[in-house]
Amino acid sequence: MKIVSNKDNLQVLHEDNHIIVVNKRAGDIVQGDKTGDKPLSDVVKEYIKEKYNKPGAVFLGVVHRLDRPTTGIVVFARTSKALSRLNDLFKNRETKKTYWAAVKNQLPKEQGTLVHYLVRNPKNNTSKAHTKEVNNSKKASLDYTIIRALNNYYILEINLHTGRHHQIRSQLSAIGCPIKGDLKYGFNRSNPDGGIHLHARQLSFNHPVNKEILNITAPTPNDPVWSSI
Repeated sequence: MKIVSNKDNLQVLHEDNHIIVVNKRAGDIVQGDKTGDKPLSDVVKEYIKEKYNKPGAVFLGVVHRLDRPTTGIVVFARTSKALSRLNDLFKNRETKKTYWAAVKNQLPKEQGTLVHYLVRNPKNNTSKAHTKEVNNSKKASLDYTIIRALNNYYILEINLHTGRHHQIRSQLSAIGCPIKGDLKYGFNRSNPDGGIHLHARQLSFNHPVNKEILNITAPTPNDPVWSSI
């Protein structure tokens, strides 16, 4: 069953006067879209308004996004100063992001680098990975390490060099290792909650105001695959 976030079950990983970091559930959309479903940004606003008894509208800036079926760390800005500086941090790739993914097929090596050229298709909201540069393609690169071999799945730790649309999903699919539950990229069946086993596990960055180094880790969802790690 899909359990999306609300102000009472929100998983807050870090909170201060300038930023709030939450652990997104599968099914949450970070920002409003054409579906009209309530976005995570509105849930966080409600949480802040109630916790701090704030009158009027609550300011909250969306800094980055995760795909709807993906879980893990999402950062929001609570002040305009933090939003501007966080936007620069993410744009200039002055953050370190680590993802975990569960795939059914073993990768060719225990660890390695994947390089592809991605072409985005806005009609079906996918990205196709090519081994060589083609028209309108953007280079995508990541490092992976197999951190656990389970009975039926392999758990990968992934560090991104680039931040392309559906990068991890399309690159893993291109080498025959689609992520568990990811029907869009070739996995053979869906997960019960409609999510996929891709989790934004860790994020490190300098706090936009006090410059303190923040190292944030998001617990994995409670399911048999993640619980086997």
